[in-house]
Amino acid sequence: MIIAIASDHRGFAARQRIMPELKSQGHQIIDLGCPDDSACDYPDYALPVALAVARGQAEIGILLDGSGIGMTIAANKICGVRAALAQDEVTARRSREHHHCNVICLGTELLSEEQLRKIISTFISTPFGDGRHLRRIKKIAAIERDYACRHSGPAPADNANHP
Repeated sequence: MIIAIASDHRGFAARQRIMPELKSQGHQIIDLGCPDDSACDYPDYALPVALAVARGQAEIGILLDGSGIGMTIAANKICGVRAALAQDEVTARRSREHHHCNVICLGTELLSEEQLRKIISTFISTPFGDGRHLRRIKKIAAIERDYACRHSGPAPADNANHP
């Protein structure tokens, strides 16, 4: 499997430990940063992973930051990406089986090393459940096509009260 992976500074150490394990399992890894544990902005690293997945350059994406929330929000702005914040093996499995998610986001400050490994393994190994879930995924794709991927006007003003 081709996996695009990135982190911000808070997920850097975990990413460095996870990548060799994924490679040893036979996965091809596309490492999209960050370069070290210096403070950085998570959207700068969520975007390349989300684009790699949306463009078909990677089959799945893995994003790591402190809570996982920021990376999830940023990745889900890209059409064709279904990013899930997973806290355990159940949410990882459901995100793949029921929601056909292609990016998993993890909070490295909230999960142990063992939990991270189990969640990632579950996400990678779980296939889409198809069946009744396909109908729902098609509805999500239609929403994305009809609303999220269209430019419906200018973005909100960039100020402290409304980013």
